[in-house]
Amino acid sequence: MVLRYWYLLRSSWPRLLELIYWPAVQMLMWGFLQLYVSENAGFFAKAGGTFIGAVLLWDILFRGQLGFSISFLEEMWARNMGNLMMSPLRPGEFICALMIMSIVRLAIGMVPVTILAIGFFNFNLYSFGFALAVFFMNLILTSWAVGIFVSGIVLRNGMGAESMAWTIMFLLLPLTCVYYPVSVLPVWLQPVAWALPPTYVFEGMRALLIDHTFRGDLMVWAFGLNAAYFFAAVIAFLALLRSARTVGSLMQTGE
Repeated sequence: MVLRYWYLLRSSWPRLLELIYWPAVQMLMWGFLQLYVSENAGFFAKAGGTFIGAVLLWDILFRGQLGFSISFLEEMWARNMGNLMMSPLRPGEFICALMIMSIVRLAIGMVPVTILAIGFFNFNLYSFGFALAVFFMNLILTSWAVGIFVSGIVLRNGMGAESMAWTIMFLLLPLTCVYYPVSVLPVWLQPVAWALPPTYVFEGMRALLIDHTFRGDLMVWAFGLNAAYFFAAVIAFLALLRSARTVGSLMQTGE
């Protein structure tokens, strides 16, 4: 399955270009805004790189989920899901293939963008070292959990639910406090933010850049929440797949 998706990806330069285009545009836009603000505000001069770092980490989260979902949706667009589910392919193997392709797509899109960030803004994401590895694992686990859950919904409800694959992450954008601390949110909304694993990553990123402190406690909480959400997403996917087989929606992939 991974080879199938890899051959499809490498044979289409527009697909490869699209993986790089949007992350690069976002990084440049927020990077130039960071430069402008840092020249006019003492705090942002001290916290230089927080916007660029937030954009790059957000792209790991968003592109990780999108890479998972697009590989899945390509099977739906080709009306091939019924054939796959009738083959010896197990659901777990299918999910693993989608997760691997999520990493492949993410690497193609993010590696050039992180290099551009070094060249344009002297911001080296890789200087985070071990912290970057922990941030990445937490973000990619969240993206996979969301991708698995959305794929199950599309399987059960057909292509009418396709838009969720493109939009659901933007619901998390304000709640995970990508560009601002949790304390900015209303008090009643802060518990919702702390229930989302990416919130801990972005708070940890700001602590690393501003206070030069790695918050291991935040990462432990994020891993715990991710484990729970990932397990719940897999259970939901299997349940939705069984329901899709029962009602015959695997063979009715239209609107």
